[in-house]
This record gives sequence, C-alpha cells and structure tokens, in this order.
Amino acid sequence: MRRNHEITERALLLDEKGNLRELGWARHLLSEYRREDIKAPKFRIKEWDYYLVMGDDFACAFTISDDGYIGLQSVSLLELGTDPWEHTETILNVLPMGKLKLPASSESGTTKYRDKRLHMEFTVQEDGSRRIRCKFLDFYQKRPFHCDITLAPSPEPSESMVIQTPWDKDKHFYYNQKIGTLRASGWAEWNGKKYRFDPQRNFGTLDWGRGVWTYDNTWFWGAGNGDLDGHAFGFNIGYGFGNTEAASENVLFYDGKVHKLEDVTFHLPASGNYMDPWTFSSSDGRFEMEFIPVLDRAAKIDFKVLVSDQHQVFGRMNGKAVLDDGTVLEIRDLLCFAEQVHNRY
Repeated sequence: MRRNHEITERALLLDEKGNLRELGWARHLLSEYRREDIKAPKFRIKEWDYYLVMGDDFACAFTISDDGYIGLQSVSLLELGTDPWEHTETILNVLPMGKLKLPASSESGTTKYRDKRLHMEFTVQEDGSRRIRCKFLDFYQKRPFHCDITLAPSPEPSESMVIQTPWDKDKHFYYNQKIGTLRASGWAEWNGKKYRFDPQRNFGTLDWGRGVWTYDNTWFWGAGNGDLDGHAFGFNIGYGFGNTEAASENVLFYDGKVHKLEDVTFHLPASGNYMDPWTFSSSDGRFEMEFIPVLDRAAKIDFKVLVSDQHQVFGRMNGKAVLDDGTVLEIRDLLCFAEQVHNRY
C-alpha cells in the first residue's frame, strides 16, 4: 500500500536546488509555484492548461501550453453519438520558453494565446467560475470554430486533486492539479451547428500543470464526470507521471469533496485494439470498472527528436466506486475518457 502523504500546509514548491520541498498530494493548490525557482534550462520547463468539456454526446477540448522548446495550442471537437467523429487542430510554436506568460496559479488570472488564426483564452472570474472563449479560423473543412463556455465550481468544499512528485532525476518535478465536476454552461459552434451545455448534466475538467520532465515518458490517465441523482460525481485516475511512491493521483469527486484511492491499474485490450473493451481495477477494491470505447482520438507527431503518440479513448464506464465512508456508488454509462500517451520531448 502506498503512503499517499497528504500535504496540508502552504509553502514554496521548490527548494534552493530546484527540487520539491515536499512530496505528496493535496486537496487544494497549497504550494507556490515560481518559475524563477526552477534550476533546469528554460527549454525543459513545461507549463500547460487543458480543459475538457463534455456534453450529452459531444465534447470539446482546449490546450494552451508552453513546453520549452515547443508550444502546442490545440482545439478538439468530438461527436460521440451514433456516428462518432472528431477533429483536432493544433498550432505549433517554436521556442516559446516562457513567452506565453502562463499564470503561476490556477486560482486567478487569464491564460491566453493569439495569432492570425486562433484567439483563445481561459479566464478565472471573480466568482470562481472559469470562462473559455475561442475563435479558430479555418478549423475544419475551411469552417471556423467558436465557443463561449463557463465552468462553475462545485459547492464548498470545492476540493481538487493536486500532486507534486519527483522524477528520478535532479531538478525534475511534476506539479499538477485536476479539478473535476465543473458544471458547464454555454455553447460551441462549428459548421452552423450549435452545441449547448446544460449545467444540470454536463461537466468540465481542468488539467493544470507546471514542471520539468525527463525526456521519454509513457503515462495513463482517465477522467469523467456525471450527475448521480442530483450529486456531482467524478473521478481522476492515472500513473506514469514520475515517481509516485509518495502519492498517487487517483481520486473520486463527490459533491465537492475528494475521496482518495490507492493504486488503480488500467487493463488495456489484449488484442492491441484500443476500441475493444478495457477494464480497471484498484488495490483497495474501490474502483472496479468496465470501459466500452466509442471513439479513439489518436494523434501522432514524429519529428525524430520530438515524438508524441497519443490514444485518448472516449467511451462509457460501468461498475462501482466506493467513497471514503464505504458508500458504494453504482456507475452506469458514464461518458468519460481513458488514455495512453507516449512522449519524447
């Protein structure tokens, strides 16, 4: 059993050598990230904000990232109904190395990117909600994509999953926050079709991260949200992000509170076909699921030195999740995703 050390005090994230002061997980963004405290070269620093917003049978994803010697700004539109399809459009930037000036905290400020084709910004508003606005010219089939989406936090305590773990290399670290059960309202539009989000049923997830990674990594990540009889439920599971001996990032979200899980294992199809059913099991027996894929958002970039091979698979989860007090939640047809990603950059 892993220790799952919980961080409860505010402090600087990094010490004078550029290593993490404390290893573990937290319910809020307690550790202060300061880019100037990093001792690794600028081209190794990775900073990103990623939002995934899921409707009844569609989804939108948005990324603004500064990964040192490359920036990746992307938008995805996915239809997950009877005739699934997706399109992802990505703009690459050479050597941004901090020029995008991403905020040092997820709790305030605006993350934005602008060029002749793409205007995109994520704003934390005074009431704590998050607004996503995007205009992407010539997004797909020479038609533009537009959106204006608001994500409202869960009621108090509005807990999240924060993890700070090292890589097995000096001056390398992973600082990441996942916020689930953000109720979604607003719209997205492409090709004359308006996709509307209903906050009673639809949710968003924030993946906010800052860090210095090693060169070659494979990770697994999955997340989903839904309404269970008026209760906001979500999950975040994953591994492969550095040395996780101090803590995992496996949690359940329920009515604004985080319930911590032990190890969760992704059992990918033995066939090698990502569209065959997956299963998930947990060392504490609190997350036992079957996953039926609907769409594989596969993407591969291969520039020899820079490689990204992604399979973000969307589908529906069925099984059981167990809260900290032993309450068993029956999960049925929960729209979510699970992914395997191999990166060299």
